[in-house]
Amino acid sequence: MIRYFGRKLLTMAGTLAIVSALVFFIINLPPGDFISNQIATLQASGEEGSIAKAQFLREQYALDKPLWQQYFIWVGVMPGANGFSGLLQGDFGWSFEFDRPVTEVLGESIWLTIIVNFAAILFIYAVALPLGVIAAVYAGRWLDYVIAFVGYIGLATPNFLLALLLLYYGRIYLGLPIGGLMDPVYENQPWTWDKVQSVLAHLIIPTIVIGTSGTASMIRRLRANMLDEMHKPYVTTAKAKGLGPTQRLVRYPLRAALNPFVADIGNLLPSLISGSVLVSAVLSLPTLGPVLLDALRSQDTYLAGFILLFASALTLVGMLISDLLLALLDPRIRFGDRAR
Repeated sequence: MIRYFGRKLLTMAGTLAIVSALVFFIINLPPGDFISNQIATLQASGEEGSIAKAQFLREQYALDKPLWQQYFIWVGVMPGANGFSGLLQGDFGWSFEFDRPVTEVLGESIWLTIIVNFAAILFIYAVALPLGVIAAVYAGRWLDYVIAFVGYIGLATPNFLLALLLLYYGRIYLGLPIGGLMDPVYENQPWTWDKVQSVLAHLIIPTIVIGTSGTASMIRRLRANMLDEMHKPYVTTAKAKGLGPTQRLVRYPLRAALNPFVADIGNLLPSLISGSVLVSAVLSLPTLGPVLLDALRSQDTYLAGFILLFASALTLVGMLISDLLLALLDPRIRFGDRAR
């Protein structure tokens, strides 16, 4: 198992290195950069003081050097104006648009993004698993058709439209808070129980909106997998041994049908982040989605690069978690190259 973890960590490190290079060079494909565009604007307005500051930032962050040198300085394997100071040293760069370090710009956004997506994942599994099982057990009956109809509605309804509907009706009939992920009084304040309660109340609508499409697709997949497993010989053998319907269902078909969904954890995290950009804009959520969109639009290289690299790291962590859960869930899967 230790060797398995060692190989996985080496693979994750190599993957992140490749992703960081791709992200950095793709972001810099459009001509110019934020500082160059800002200098051109300032020269047109004649603001000499601001031009000097922009030139200083250009030299400080090696934007006057070739692109490959900029990348190695950003990563931290080549000395820049401040020596070795990059991702490997914990320096995530400077946000030129916000004129602050990337860590200060993101602040609570990273943790709030993790909280929102974690809540959405819990919602997806908590709703999809029982409904998928019920649809399989009652296949061809009215309950199956009702669940299928709900699933199709979830797939067909755009997230931004669902967000607007829940904002209106949730506020009118349930008194749910709208906009943001906490009351304004708690912003930039230490975490307290009152702040946690405010975040939980604000999470209700975003969790439902972001998780709806994933829930609908998972219900249909689980139903299909369950129907396939329920007609296999080992289920008949379990019935012959005298196992009850519920015990027989949980111990065998459900356990085998869950494998694809556990394996999908790694892909679910980045898809939720990318899919929640529009929802975050509609609901005014202080997550990474809107920040990434603005950073890409303004060519804020280091801010956009760190966010994309963070999403990639989440993907790799999710894949590692899914591998571990699969090994615990399915006895046919073992750590290493051969079964023991």
